[in-house]
Amino acid sequence: MPTGLSTLALVMLGGALGAAGRWWLGGWLLRRASDGLPWGTLAANLIGSLAIGFLATWLDARGPAAAPWRALLVVGVLGALTTYSSLMLECLLLARGGRHDALIGYLALTLVGGLGLVWLGARLADGMRPA
Repeated sequence: MPTGLSTLALVMLGGALGAAGRWWLGGWLLRRASDGLPWGTLAANLIGSLAIGFLATWLDARGPAAAPWRALLVVGVLGALTTYSSLMLECLLLARGGRHDALIGYLALTLVGGLGLVWLGARLADGMRPA
């Protein structure tokens, strides 16, 4: 089992790989489909959702020995590639736990709250622009 510091190093390494992957994927898709839609973000979110569903389940079956791989791949790589995949995993876990009301509330609060807060953040930044 890795120490706290070595686990942090794995998360950081995975985060660097995931962020680089997101940057590369976004640029690659932008050059191929330059119609103004955020295809890179969509692809990262969908790929990340598939990967986190597979890895979380596959690694869970391997027990505590898989903790370093979980830190590197799930938290690090996929955490940097997309937080949407983490949201989807959390929704899956709520659904599997039979907590359907919590799932709907969490998803609604995340989407509506996130949209409202991104709007508020943009308004605050607009208000700080020099005249």
